[in-house]
Amino acid sequence: MLNSQDIKTSIQSRLNTGFIGRQLYYYHRLATTMEAARELAKKGADEGAVVIAGTQTAGRGRIGRIWLSPEGSLAMSIMLKPPLDNLPQLIMIASLAVVRAIKQVAGLETQIKWPNDVLISGKKVCGILIENEVKGSRVNFSIIGIGININFDPLAFPEISEIATSLSHELGAGISKVELISTLLFELEQLYLEAQAGAPVYREWQQKMETLGRWIQVKTGETVEQGKAETVTEKGNLVLRRADGSLAEIVAGDVTIIKE
Repeated sequence: MLNSQDIKTSIQSRLNTGFIGRQLYYYHRLATTMEAARELAKKGADEGAVVIAGTQTAGRGRIGRIWLSPEGSLAMSIMLKPPLDNLPQLIMIASLAVVRAIKQVAGLETQIKWPNDVLISGKKVCGILIENEVKGSRVNFSIIGIGININFDPLAFPEISEIATSLSHELGAGISKVELISTLLFELEQLYLEAQAGAPVYREWQQKMETLGRWIQVKTGETVEQGKAETVTEKGNLVLRRADGSLAEIVAGDVTIIKE
């Protein structure tokens, strides 16, 4: 097994970014990359600092869920300092970067389940978690957490086998984690800079959205909405048409398909 420094050097030697990943920390085993990245941010780390773990022992997803990160998966957190106006685009930037990187490296087509899951043939291959620290009108930092199932057999994990897949499972062969990481960070930086320059990144995000056109249920806290997902807004909100024809605009929630 390569040591952490060798893996870090291998990743950085392939990077074609201006600032994302130039400050990079790699651990074979870590509780959670999100907390490690948060600590770096609080200590004044440069924008674009990246924390990667071979495995996580306490990975977490949205809504307090556990995120399984076995050997062969990717757990990564990126620290950014976007303008306040660009916060809504972070989920689009992150998920599109994953979609592009998987296509380039593995040749696999993916879809996005609103707001932040990347799917292959309806099964989850990637989850994204974003946490922000905002004071007044200033973003102190944002942490983008990305977990991708790369080289492991999801059937070996009964707790996720029904709903998740991995790149190697779909491809029938392993892929280079280092190549995927370097490609992903490049795409993430490009999309991040484009969004700050005013590019409508939500359009590509919308095109990859498998949720649209389907009858869904969205649970936000104790509130439950049902209807047909019509579109997403520039800020990433989901527009739902209820059975009575009225519209609901949803900022965040947990989506379940109720009928095709």
